[in-house]
Amino acid sequence: MKAIVLAAGQGARLRPLTDRAHKSLLPVAGSTILGRIMKGLHDLGIAEVIVVTGYRSGDVRRYLEEHDPGLPVRFVHNARYKETNNIVSLAMALDSMEIDSDVVLVECDVLFDPAVLVRLASPERGNIALLDRYRPGMDGTVVSVEAGLVTHVFPAHLQTEDFDYSGKFKTLNIYRFDRDFCRKRLQPLLSCYANVIDSGCYYELVLGMLINMQREVVRAEIVDGSQWAEVDDPNDLAAARFIFEPASRAQILDRAKGGHWNFPLLDFNFIRNMYFPTDAMMAAMRRALPSLVHSYGSAQCVLNEKLSYVLQCAPERVQCLNGAAQIYPQLQSLLRPQRVLLPSPTFGEYERWLGTGADFYTDAVGIDEQALAARAGEYDLVVVVNPNNPTGSVVPTSWLHALAAAHPGTTFLVDESFADFAAQPSLREHLERLALPNVLIVASLSKSLGVPGLRLGYVYSCDTDLIARIGAGIPIWNLGSPAEFLLETVLKFKSELAASFPRTSADRCDFLRALQAVPGIRTVYPSAGNFLLFRLDGDQPGHARWLTENLLARHSIYLKDVSSRFPTPGAYLRAAVRTPAENHRLVDALTLCLAEMPL
Repeated sequence: MKAIVLAAGQGARLRPLTDRAHKSLLPVAGSTILGRIMKGLHDLGIAEVIVVTGYRSGDVRRYLEEHDPGLPVRFVHNARYKETNNIVSLAMALDSMEIDSDVVLVECDVLFDPAVLVRLASPERGNIALLDRYRPGMDGTVVSVEAGLVTHVFPAHLQTEDFDYSGKFKTLNIYRFDRDFCRKRLQPLLSCYANVIDSGCYYELVLGMLINMQREVVRAEIVDGSQWAEVDDPNDLAAARFIFEPASRAQILDRAKGGHWNFPLLDFNFIRNMYFPTDAMMAAMRRALPSLVHSYGSAQCVLNEKLSYVLQCAPERVQCLNGAAQIYPQLQSLLRPQRVLLPSPTFGEYERWLGTGADFYTDAVGIDEQALAARAGEYDLVVVVNPNNPTGSVVPTSWLHALAAAHPGTTFLVDESFADFAAQPSLREHLERLALPNVLIVASLSKSLGVPGLRLGYVYSCDTDLIARIGAGIPIWNLGSPAEFLLETVLKFKSELAASFPRTSADRCDFLRALQAVPGIRTVYPSAGNFLLFRLDGDQPGHARWLTENLLARHSIYLKDVSSRFPTPGAYLRAAVRTPAENHRLVDALTLCLAEMPL
């Protein structure tokens, strides 16, 4: 077989990275994109490579001369690379070569594992397209597949607003074309189209015409699960480095703190409701999205009203937040506490904003209610995270209401971000029946509603003056329209939301039992949240970090190391409760990694 590598494009979407380097020469995992392509072609046994150059052609030539790929390379230069598209480059390559064997086509912005190209080594003659199942974030040509054959090709310009991506496949831009197909159909048609009709289109348009008219058969090879990445822009490059530099994955995620849609991983770090929103809600969101992104959200007073319908509380007692984190920087100035009592361990934001000079009560795992009650009156502010993160410990809301009533001179800040999973009523329900002005409830709705990307939260208090002061510091347009639309939509799906919590609790119980059976895990702690805390045997320094890094590098699983949250040494990890199949995938990966953990 022979191969064509298309390397003429400017890589404009990768600027400024491509201002001083050709996109195929960007470094990834100790090599370059082009270097990995050439090695893969060498390993496939390619007899000759035609590299089509254009932008920074000298750089490409020098690189291949200095990094001899071990196979013959011939260059074809597309001098019109600025005003033409890849149809011209491919036509020039085919016009320049003797087509006496099958041809492998690779675009120069694709990284792949060596096993990917092996899919092209089939002894059967015929055309092959390497494909992967379409996922959000992919762009470019997609296809439909039936009975193992590509049936329709949809270049980007055909993917209109109402295009249905379900069941579609993304092309890797890697093909094997049969010799006779290249000579009799593809080369003549490409040459005519590129030189006479439209030099600014993509070769996929011509390929699609042949397939859509059923004039040619292209076999679909699905590389689902294989390692590959298309690098069109800097975000793609970051994702490619995540895939091909596994030792750096933990560092990449620790720095990003989110944005995980760009990375192929199974996320047990961030916590959300896996059974909500429902498919019907997501469909409604998709239908509404064009209107939402062109519309401002409502004023804060309207947001508060809509939220009060969801929470079933008085609107003057609540402020809708752009995520619970919005309130943390205001806590010190709003409450002005001199003496603060915090749980230990707990969510880091409370120590960050209130921890200076604070005292702590121990959650070990389980809170001593009598000891907390005995100390509460000594402080201006007592923080109770209920259930607590990362332990999952919970105290009865009726007891908490009575505690606040017994200490009217103490403000109780109660974080109920995980309360919906605790099988007990919210403290808010008690306060609606018997108001107490010294309680401030903070909650992130993203955990219970399953929408961390929409940034929803709230503060609630019977002290309406405090709520008004909080509102005075909130911008008039505080939520994006999609988040507001979700608040409206939740009202139509309250029964489905209510049903999601016991389903999560059942999954949590099964997950706990499965983790308890893993050799190397000392303790799995009961939890009232939608997460589980567990402790490793040995408690050697660095064991938890070693495990999280190995889970990422070997299995693309992201787990939370919470060892630093505990006042005494120990290897503690927190795992979100995901679907049963995903939970078992983590259990299997833990079993493998812990069996190899150094003593």
